Amino acid sequence: MGILEGESKKRTRKSQIQKIILQTVAAAGILSVVVLAPNALQALSMFGFGKKGKHRYAIESSRRRLVQNGLLEYTDGFLKLTEKGEAKLRQLELCDYKTKKPKRWDKKWRLLIFDIREEKRLLRDKIRRTLLSIGFTRLQNSVWVYPYDCEDLIVLLKADFRIGKEVLYLIVDTIENDGWLKKRFNLE
Repeated sequence: MGILEGESKKRTRKSQIQKIILQTVAAAGILSVVVLAPNALQALSMFGFGKKGKHRYAIESSRRRLVQNGLLEYTDGFLKLTEKGEAKLRQLELCDYKTKKPKRWDKKWRLLIFDIREEKRLLRDKIRRTLLSIGFTRLQNSVWVYPYDCEDLIVLLKADFRIGKEVLYLIVDTIENDGWLKKRFNLE
């Protein structure tokens, strides 16, 4: 395995561990640190992580980083998910979100248009990365297209990123010269 592949695998593994810890704490509301390790170990084993000694170290270091970054906090010896942690968990889950593709395409395009100021460049970049991970295709700079119903996802995206008027969701019957889009989404 090459150096880049190894680094990519580490980053993916780290984000999976953090997601599992955040989900575990979120599911329990408040969770004892002592109770966290066995539950997280069971969840990690589903992802094929190595030996138990490595599990404990990975969980402890991830938990420590999550606390340092303000995603988790200690309250009377228990771990609690912070508001920032809830937002991060929603973001991680949003990246894994897959829209249901109907058997037949309804021949309507879903367009997402956003106009976010230069001062909020980081937010704009986050939105772009999220749209790419979901499967949207860029039509123009701030115009993205998707062939299937994704209104619920867009509502969630607007709530998570606290953007409302800056983002418009459109349902369009036709787009001029859409042959390349149909090929891109395997609709022909």
